[in-house]
Formats: sequence, C-alpha cells, structure tokens
Amino acid sequence: MTLHLTVSDAVRTLAPEFRHVAIEAHGLVNSPSNEGTSALLDDAARRLAARLDGRAPHEDPHMAAWRAAYTAFGSKPSRTRNSAEALAKRALADGVLPRINTLVDVYNAISVAHLIPVGGEDLDHIKGGMRLVRATGEEGFATVAGGADVVEHPDAGEVVWCDDDGVTCRRWNWRQGTRTRLTEESVNALFLLEAMGPHCDVVAAGTELAELLEKFSPGARITVHAPE
Repeated sequence: MTLHLTVSDAVRTLAPEFRHVAIEAHGLVNSPSNEGTSALLDDAARRLAARLDGRAPHEDPHMAAWRAAYTAFGSKPSRTRNSAEALAKRALADGVLPRINTLVDVYNAISVAHLIPVGGEDLDHIKGGMRLVRATGEEGFATVAGGADVVEHPDAGEVVWCDDDGVTCRRWNWRQGTRTRLTEESVNALFLLEAMGPHCDVVAAGTELAELLEKFSPGARITVHAPE
C-alpha cells in the first residue's frame, strides 16, 4: 500500500472485532453529481429499506455493534451516530440522500446499501501515514462551524483517524475533517470501509465499491487491500 495504515493496540483492545478494507484509487475523475450517481443513491435507499424491513437502523445487528463500540470509548451513540447510521436515518426520514459529487455519492451509496461506514480521503492532502488511535485531546481537527473554518480538538480517549497533521475523522467515523475531504479537484483517493463484528460482509462491499469506481472513472488504477 502506498499509504501506510495502522490500528493502535489501544483500539484493538477496545474493539477486537473491528475490521477494515482499504481501497486505493489513482487517476480518478470527480465531477458534480449526475443522473448516474443519483440513480445509484436511490437504489441504495431501496436496498436499505429491504434490508431493514421496517426496523430502525440502530436495530440492525451491525449498527448495534457500532453503538456498543461508541459507548466503549465514551461517546453517546444516539447523539453522535456513526456515519452509516446517520445516512440510513436520513434516507428513511427524507426519502432522498444528499448529492455531493460523484466520488462521495458513490461511496455513500455503498455505505447505505450495505449499512457500513465508508469514508473517502484525498490522498494528496494526507501527510504521512494514517493511524486509528485513541486521542490525547491535543490533536487538531479542521472543520466548519457556523459557516467559518475552525480547528477543534477531540475528547481525550476518543477514537480518531489521524495523520501527521492532525485528525482526519472524529469519533471513528462520525465526522470527516475538511482538510482531506474529496472535492471535484481530487484525483487520488483512499476509501475506508469499516466493519464491527460478523454482521457485515465488508469484502463484498469493497468489491462493489471498486467496481463502481471503475465505472465512473474508467482507466483509474484501483487496488483493494485485504481486510485487516
């Protein structure tokens, strides 16, 4: 892997059933949302409804496992939902998922269809390797609040993804920072699919995401790394 990923022993101890699949993609073409990605998101919402069959997202076993992990590091999962649960809740409540741009739409569709947290990072904005750690509370997190760019700090003990310049995603997969998010200028990306326990086929989700990236960015160089 061009970008080195590590999961700290403290996180492994906290959640020994955690697994992730990483997908590296180079030479991508991002663009505004279009009819193709819109149809993909609509289909993902239908797949989600069929999977849940009337249940709330947090009643799904995979989401329940994530809620337990959030509780273990001191976060209230009903207030700060993991990214998959938040998207699923929005899809069910609003009947439509947000349209952001091609790459974000594609990974959001996989997240909703498989009910699995998925994130995308601009490889050209990541500094050094990426690490999943329990925060000290001193790390910086670039985000937006009240329409202005601000730097926040995670809670001590919070699980975060970070690189050499600070936090890239808070509360495991709750909120991504602005520094490494995918924009229409992004051409190289890392996609992370995160599973907790046996209730999610993270390999199948990764395979589908890679196929969609190839479809929407023909000629891109895509590598799917085995689960860790």
